[in-house]
Amino acid sequence: MKHRIALIGCGGMATSHVRRFEDLYNRLEVAAIVDIDRERAENLAKLLPDKPKVFTDYHDALPCCDVVLMALPHHLHAQCTIDCLNAGKHVLAEKPLANNEEDCIDMIRAAKANNRVLMVAYCMRFHPLLIKMKELITAETYGKCFQLSIWTEQHTERAPDNWMCRKATLGGGQLFSHGCHYIDLMLWMLGRPVIGTHISSNMGTPWMEREGTSNVTITFESGAMGYHFGTWGARGTRHGYAFHAHCEEGMLEFDLAAGKLYLHSNLSKHNPGENENSKISVLAEAPSCKPTIQEMRHFLDCVETGATPITNAIESLEGLKVIWKLYEAEEQLKIANLKGYGFGTINPNDL
Repeated sequence: MKHRIALIGCGGMATSHVRRFEDLYNRLEVAAIVDIDRERAENLAKLLPDKPKVFTDYHDALPCCDVVLMALPHHLHAQCTIDCLNAGKHVLAEKPLANNEEDCIDMIRAAKANNRVLMVAYCMRFHPLLIKMKELITAETYGKCFQLSIWTEQHTERAPDNWMCRKATLGGGQLFSHGCHYIDLMLWMLGRPVIGTHISSNMGTPWMEREGTSNVTITFESGAMGYHFGTWGARGTRHGYAFHAHCEEGMLEFDLAAGKLYLHSNLSKHNPGENENSKISVLAEAPSCKPTIQEMRHFLDCVETGATPITNAIESLEGLKVIWKLYEAEEQLKIANLKGYGFGTINPNDL
């Protein structure tokens, strides 16, 4: 049986969302495309082989589908998702789950009440090279990891009145909207946090009401540290998207653009300019990987088996609570106390 899917929201990421359907047409058909801008929805529908119906109100699309990919602006996530779940649809919701804790809890409760899958689109967790990196860190293959650093440098500019630029509709700034991916990855790879800091600015991104550039540092129970630098103001970049895990016996590097996982080792002591004996090994390659396809495949698997998604709504809320705590501490010029936060700290029975 093929699943009939409705794509709700055809904004800036629409073409990327369409790519996630590639290689999965044996398991799904795109039955409906929804956007308040009908022309935009019709243009997207033309790119799809299924000739989906086009709607401007998502309520009208629900009879056409059994699963939904919800990709609306952040402030609209909660109501749309709850309506879809109450209509008996399984939902893959774009990140972040919602702009506040109350909305997140209402979404989780709606999924539970209707016995439907609610999964959050943290696609980076489905990249095979990041899965491999996590396996190596967890197994301590190259000793204990003591520093995980993640850089995401891009130029994301919108008109100042766009929903992506306003704190109320975005839910925060660059950290909340995009950095949530990488807070999620840190918690996934390094475990529970202890303390953290967030320092941010909208210098270089004057279109942003809140931060367009974000620096996060977190210490974890293991003693390891995590760092994320993200900016939407890059006019040039060296790192692009780069992930470095420093371990006791070498450094793991995930190069997203190259699609390679490297091991750097044997660095000269005290003399960083004299590294003729240093070694670089390619541990794994996935040059043409599209993690959104693996993500969609996993979503359909969960719909069919009833399994809890890897990127489930409760863990998403647990990650967002870390971000909200970091924001709160930044406003108070304090270090955030993150004890009691992270994955596994919310009891589903308490919701």
